[in-house]
Amino acid sequence: MKISQFTMLSSLQLEECTRLGRLLARLRIARKVKQTDAALRSGLSRNTVYRLEKGDPGLAFGQVLRYLEAIAPGSTLLELLSEADPALLALAAREKTQRVRDMSIAELKELEF
Repeated sequence: MKISQFTMLSSLQLEECTRLGRLLARLRIARKVKQTDAALRSGLSRNTVYRLEKGDPGLAFGQVLRYLEAIAPGSTLLELLSEADPALLALAAREKTQRVRDMSIAELKELEF
């Protein structure tokens, strides 16, 4: 009998699965690897990769590790979870910076009091 992992896991465990999937997706994006290329390198179907990145708890642990190896060869799960990968740090830095435009003359006049 097939058991749905969604019904067997607690909400905290499901959140952890989602976090792991989100981190895998961020790492792939940070390393500029297309999802189809990562799927091909890991020997997984694109649908399985999609499910991994969405945090599907019904996938095998080995699939997660194969996918991680395909995205970032030599990386460990601990490095992924601690977000210590240089590509992830660079992505976070890019997301923090915001381009600030100069204020228009009308906006400057509004600030004068």
